[in-house]
Amino acid sequence: MRLFIKGGHIVNEGRTFDGLIVIEDGNIIEVRCLKEDVKSDTSDLCPQPSDLVIDASGCYVLPGIIDGHVHFREPGLTEKADIESESRAAAAGGVTSFFDMPNCNPQTTTLAALNDKFLLASQHSHVNYSFFYGATNDNANTFAQLDDRRIPGIKLFMGSSTGNMLVDRQEALDHIFKTCKLPLMAHCEDTAIINRNMAEAKQAWGDDPPVNLHALIRSEEACLASTRKAVALAKKYGTRLHLAHISTAEELELLEPCSVRRDTIATNITAEACVGHLYFTQLDHERLGARIKVNPAIKTPVDQYMLREALNDGRITVVATDHAPHLLSQKQGGCIKAASGMPMIQFSLVTMLELVDEGLLTLPRLVELMCHNPARLFDVEQRGFLRPGYRADITIVRPKTPWTVTSDLIESKCKWSPMEGHQYQWRIERTLCNGQTVYADGAVVADSHGEEIRFNHPSLNHSTPLKLLNT
Repeated sequence: MRLFIKGGHIVNEGRTFDGLIVIEDGNIIEVRCLKEDVKSDTSDLCPQPSDLVIDASGCYVLPGIIDGHVHFREPGLTEKADIESESRAAAAGGVTSFFDMPNCNPQTTTLAALNDKFLLASQHSHVNYSFFYGATNDNANTFAQLDDRRIPGIKLFMGSSTGNMLVDRQEALDHIFKTCKLPLMAHCEDTAIINRNMAEAKQAWGDDPPVNLHALIRSEEACLASTRKAVALAKKYGTRLHLAHISTAEELELLEPCSVRRDTIATNITAEACVGHLYFTQLDHERLGARIKVNPAIKTPVDQYMLREALNDGRITVVATDHAPHLLSQKQGGCIKAASGMPMIQFSLVTMLELVDEGLLTLPRLVELMCHNPARLFDVEQRGFLRPGYRADITIVRPKTPWTVTSDLIESKCKWSPMEGHQYQWRIERTLCNGQTVYADGAVVADSHGEEIRFNHPSLNHSTPLKLLNT
């Protein structure tokens, strides 16, 4: 059986055009531009009675979104979220692939823990999946045992955050930056500066300073000091450094515009912006309290403005969510008591589409940041583009279709969102993973399953690969 997607505006590789996509056995076999003067040239692509046709008239057809930064909380923290619930939220948000972070319980810092997560995802994920391996002060010797075809990279916490995987010994940092041949994603905040700021805030405000001080405690100075250190180490050792959730204008000054060469990111140091930092400012704590408390903190309107500017000048390479659910009861309190992190994956694409409507970036640029560049940056095999031979990961979105976020629509296990009550103008019409519909008509397909993602990291050939459990 073949699947046809017709009638929509295809957005792919810098172009928007009316076209037709043909899918067979989960792969794209044809992407055709239908110009008015050559519409008759589709006779060889006419559907047969057994074929399925999706009418995308009035919609935009995008490559499936790749979210390179999520915390799905499994194993060990499943009262907040799990792979099934959060991949369901991903499907509802047009996200077809995710890379999960290692600060769960047990932490993904051993080969056995990594294998366990792959097994869980093979059983429960509605969309495509992979997992970062976590760096610690003493596990860099295990990097060479990793199967680089299975993972996007190594995650390094250069600042203490949820799960406390802080790597703070200079000797360990040098060893990690020198040893890591995969992309190294770094959470950069200077813990000593944060601790100093927290001590001062406690003196003035008591044991749990108000949440609107979060950006002053986890300050611009803390972010800049740590990011500057990471960049210096990457330059020293030639590491492929990817800076997670850039949140300040000052950090942007350390970055060069990203360039693409032969479909590969041709810059060793790249940066991610998260939807929360692009959409909110620290002033929104007055309205939303700890619901938008995240690490690093959401900062000033000036920082937000500069981050938005960097979406177009190449200093920001990818947009992700840092999706990090907590129970709403765990989000009560101030800078100490309220947990940091918020669920966002279900609303990331429609939120970014709002920025498109506001003229802050174009729809092709959004696709570059959320589909093409994540695939290029992490060397994803046959995903992230609408190309013949690629897996058919596709998101169909409809503009000018108002709807409001209510709790009953939230798929995340925690059942809350900072976007509750917000009216969107774009709607996710359908999400396909590997040619199969995983979300349509406002519902996730119950028995849908994603696939394990494969990677083609250049110039790597480990002699002792991790045993594949899910082939």
